Amino acid sequence: MSQLGRALLRREDDRLLRGTATTVADLRVPGTLELALVRSEVPHAVVRGVDVTAARTVPGVVGAWAAHELGLPLVPPVGDGSKDRPWAPLATDRVRFVGQSLAAVVAEDRYAAEDGCDAVRVDLEPRAPVVDPREALAEGAPQLWDSGNLVTEREVGDPVDDVLAAAPVVVEARYRQELVLHTSMEARAILVRPDDDGGITVWVSHQGQHLLRDALAEAFDLEPRLVRVVVPDTGGAFGAKSGTWSEYLVVAAAALALRRPVRWVEDRREALLCAPRGRGQDQHVRLAADRDGRLLALDLDVVADIGGYPAQGAMVPLMSALTACGPYALDRAHVRVRTVTTTTAPTAAFRGAGRPEAAYQHERTMDALARRLGLDPAELRRRNFLPPDAFPHTTPTGAEYDSGAYRAAFDLMLDRLGYDDLRAEQAARGRSGERWLGLGLACYVERSGAAAHSPEWGAVEVVPDGTVTAWTGSTSTGQAHETVFPQVVAEALGVAHDRVRLVARDTREVREGHGTFGSRSMQVGGGALWRAAEALVRLARERLAAAEGVDVAAVAYADGILRVRNGLVSLGEVAARTGPLRAEDVFTPPQAFPFGCYGAAVEVDPSTGLVEVRRLVAVDDYGVVVNPMVVQGQTYGSIVMGLGQALYEDAGYPADGVPTRRTLLDYLIPTAAEVPELVLEETETPNPNQPFGAKGAGEAGCIGVPPAVLNAVADALGLVHGDELQLPATPDKVWALAQRTRPDPSTAATQPR
Repeated sequence: MSQLGRALLRREDDRLLRGTATTVADLRVPGTLELALVRSEVPHAVVRGVDVTAARTVPGVVGAWAAHELGLPLVPPVGDGSKDRPWAPLATDRVRFVGQSLAAVVAEDRYAAEDGCDAVRVDLEPRAPVVDPREALAEGAPQLWDSGNLVTEREVGDPVDDVLAAAPVVVEARYRQELVLHTSMEARAILVRPDDDGGITVWVSHQGQHLLRDALAEAFDLEPRLVRVVVPDTGGAFGAKSGTWSEYLVVAAAALALRRPVRWVEDRREALLCAPRGRGQDQHVRLAADRDGRLLALDLDVVADIGGYPAQGAMVPLMSALTACGPYALDRAHVRVRTVTTTTAPTAAFRGAGRPEAAYQHERTMDALARRLGLDPAELRRRNFLPPDAFPHTTPTGAEYDSGAYRAAFDLMLDRLGYDDLRAEQAARGRSGERWLGLGLACYVERSGAAAHSPEWGAVEVVPDGTVTAWTGSTSTGQAHETVFPQVVAEALGVAHDRVRLVARDTREVREGHGTFGSRSMQVGGGALWRAAEALVRLARERLAAAEGVDVAAVAYADGILRVRNGLVSLGEVAARTGPLRAEDVFTPPQAFPFGCYGAAVEVDPSTGLVEVRRLVAVDDYGVVVNPMVVQGQTYGSIVMGLGQALYEDAGYPADGVPTRRTLLDYLIPTAAEVPELVLEETETPNPNQPFGAKGAGEAGCIGVPPAVLNAVADALGLVHGDELQLPATPDKVWALAQRTRPDPSTAATQPR
C-alpha cells in the first residue's frame, strides 16, 4: 500500500494528549536559575541610568545586570538597514518600544527574580513616540535613528503610470494590515547550560536549531561544535520563533557569567506586551482594466511597520511584492516597498509572512473593480485567471509559478459554497431584514519553500535488523514530522511506515539543517529524505552486486527487497553482510506556488454590527498530499487564525505608543464557538520540481480567509468603496457603516441591493 495519501494517526499525539510531553518549561536541569527582565514602560526615551544595586540584595537573587555589566553581543543583524541600527539585548542609549529590556535579574525561582526586577531603578528621559509608519516618514516626525526612520526602499516590476493614465477603468484603494500577535500555546522559552568543555547546551522553543546554533556561536565567539541546540516539544511558533531574539542572548550571557543553567520562559503578559508582532502593512493599490474587466496593470505601494528595530519583519514585505499579482494574467505590475521603524515592538514573520498581505490587497481590489464595472465578482475572476497551459509562468514581479489550475479550484469552491443559490437568497432578502447576507470570494497564490533556493539536509540509514532511521534538519513545532517524514521514507523504500523512526531537532544528532518556516518542511525536508532513500537503494544494489559478482543492472529492487540470481535479499540482510547502509542528501529546489480559492457567506446584524460567518468553503491545492489528516488539521488551524485577523485581532498601538492589549480579555482570539461551518476541499496539481510532487501546506487559511470574509461583510453592507471597511471587521466598525448604508424604512420593501 502506498504511504502517500494515507491519513495515519500522529505519533506525537499520545504524549501530547496524555500530558507527558516535555517543553522547555518542563525540563528539570539540576541547578537551574530563572531569569526575569526589567522592561521599559515608555515607548521612546533616552536611557539616563539603570541601577541594579538594590536588586542584588533581594532574597533569592543570584545576579542582576544592566547592559554595560554583562558584556552582551548585539542582536545579529537581519537584512539591509540593520547594521546601522544596532540592537543591544539590554538597552544602552535609547529605548524604542514599550517592553524593551533594560536589565536582567536571575534568581533561584521566577518569583524572586520578579521581586528583584521591582527593585531595579531606571532613569528614562521620554521622547515623542510615533506609531504610524506613514507618519514616521513625514517631515518633522520623531526620529528613532540618526539614519532616519526609513530603513529600506525597493521596487520590483516596471513602472505602470503610462498604463494607468490610458486605461478605461482604474480603481484605487488603501488598506491597513493591522499588527497581530502570534499567540502560540507556548510562548518563547530558552534554557542555557554551560558545559565543562567551555561550550553550552541550549534547550529552546524554536524553528531552526542549526540557525540558532550558528548565531550563538558567532555571538559568543564559540566554535559551532561547542554549541548544542535542542528543540523539545514545542507548542507552536507561526514565525515568532525563527530568530535570535535579544532575550536569548541575555540568557546565554547570564549562564556563562554564573556558570549555572539559566532559563527564561516568556509569560503571557510579556508575549502580549512586547513579543514580536506580525503583519503591519499600509497598502495603496491602483488596478487598471479594460471595460470588459481584463486586467491591464497593478501598482502597489507598501509602507511596512517593522517596529523599533529591523528584524525579520524587514524582509516580509518583499514576499508581498513577489506574490502581488495573485493568480491573474497581468502583463504589467509595479510594487514599491518601504520598511519603516516606529516606536512599537519589532515585527517578525507571521503565518503566511507576506502572502496574506498580498492576497488581501488584490482580492479586496478585485471586488472593487467588479463593483465599478457592474460585474459579478466571480465572473471578473474567471475572466482573468492564468490558464493551465500558461505554466511555468513568470509574473511581472519576478515570481516563477511552477504549476496551477486556478479555474478548476475556483469552480469547485463556488459549487461547494452554493454561490448561485446564495445570490438568489440575497436578492430575495434585499436589505430590509434584521440580518443582511453578504458573499465574499478570495483567490491566492502562495509561495512555499522559504527563500528562492534554500537547502535542507536529510539522511537515511538501514541497520542489520532492518530498522530504518531518518535524520532531518527540519524542525517540528507541531507539524507532525514524526509521522509524515517516516511516511515519505517508507514510500521511497517501499517498506512499512512503522519500521522508520525519525531523529531531528538536535544539532548533536543532526549534522546540518535549515529549519521550518515558509511552508518548506515537506517540500524541501521531505524531498531531501526521499532523495536520500533513493540513494540508499542505489547503494544497496551496488553493494549486493559487488558481493554477488554481478553487474548492478542484474540487481532489482522493490518493496524493501533486492532480487539477484532468483534470490531475495532484504535491506537489513545487505546491511548485515556489508555494513550499515547510509545515504544523505542536500535538496535545494526552487520555490513552489500552492494556491487556493475561498468563499464566505456572512450575516450582518445592522443594529449591533455583529458579523456571523454562516459558511466558509476552502479549496486548496498543495500538490501531492502525504497525510490528508495532518494537512486538514493544518488547514483548520490556519483558517481559525485567518478568522482572528478578519474579525477580532488587532495589536495596534494608540498614539501614545503604550499598548492597550495586555491580556487575552483585551486581545481577542477566536474559540471553537466562533468557528463556522467549514467545508474543506482539495485539488491536486503536482509540483514538477519535487520528487513526489509536494508543495507547502499549513498557511492557506491565513491567506484566503481575511479577504473572503471582509469582501463578504462589505457586500452585505452594500459598500461602494470597499476600503471603507478595514481589518478587523469589529462590531463598532460594522455598526457605524451599517447606519450609513441602511435603507430608509419607508422604502425598504422595494430597496434594491
